[in-house]
Amino acid sequence: MDEDEFRKHRAAIPGPRCPFAKALLATCAACQLAGRINLAERELIICHESLAQQRCQQMHDLLRHNFGFAIGTLHDDAPLPHAQEMRIQCGGLRGLHDVLHGTPDVADANSLMDDVLQRWPDPEALPYSAVVHAARLHYKGRHG
Repeated sequence: MDEDEFRKHRAAIPGPRCPFAKALLATCAACQLAGRINLAERELIICHESLAQQRCQQMHDLLRHNFGFAIGTLHDDAPLPHAQEMRIQCGGLRGLHDVLHGTPDVADANSLMDDVLQRWPDPEALPYSAVVHAARLHYKGRHG
């Protein structure tokens, strides 16, 4: 299947896409609301709960913005290379979990988002410098 055909079929799949799909596929984290779909020998992650997906998308956007200096990008809307996106997703989730619970192991991203919002009702008030620092400690990528 060529890329255009793949994109057409992917767009027809019901359910919102998980903003942390790369982290889930890489087993950096798990999520009770994640569903897996195979399409053209690829695995896609969808979210079974649209409100949770919106909450995760907001957190992903905030992590991306606050990781800007660490990944060397100044624009939140510019496409990122895979390795930088992995730093945001895997490192961001592990960093959030470490800041909240003292361990980087994310057994359920949905529960983590609940915990984050319970502690910081305004997600912009999170201590992002501590999250970025913890992410650096707990996610090294392939070459780190």
